Amino acid sequence: MNVQAVAKGVRMSPRKVGVVAALVRGRSVADALVILDHTPRRSADPVYKAVASAKANAEHNHNLKPDTLKIVEISVSPGPRLKRYRPAARGRALPFMRRTSHIRVVVTGEERVSKKQVAAAASTKKKEAK
Repeated sequence: MNVQAVAKGVRMSPRKVGVVAALVRGRSVADALVILDHTPRRSADPVYKAVASAKANAEHNHNLKPDTLKIVEISVSPGPRLKRYRPAARGRALPFMRRTSHIRVVVTGEERVSKKQVAAAASTKKKEAK
């Protein structure tokens, strides 16, 4: 089952965030979190948070085993740009854009067997044995 998490409006350029996202693409979630924790770039923090959020969604909302989680897809797309002006010589103003990013992380893994299912399976085996 695929589980996703999206971080929207991250105030960093998609080009810079994409470099960090490429480091963890296709890896297990545990490995990705260790790599991102030790990556010395400013964009590693929002990518870490997005991966951790996808892991939490998978564990709590979709009942997946945390050990088996793997990143299926991690994509960075441009968000809205904020148009700003920088003062220049002779009273001019030069335009520039503050770029934003959207980070989308999709993880997959094995479904955890709930205690209710285990108890039900055990009770049916007992009934069949009698």
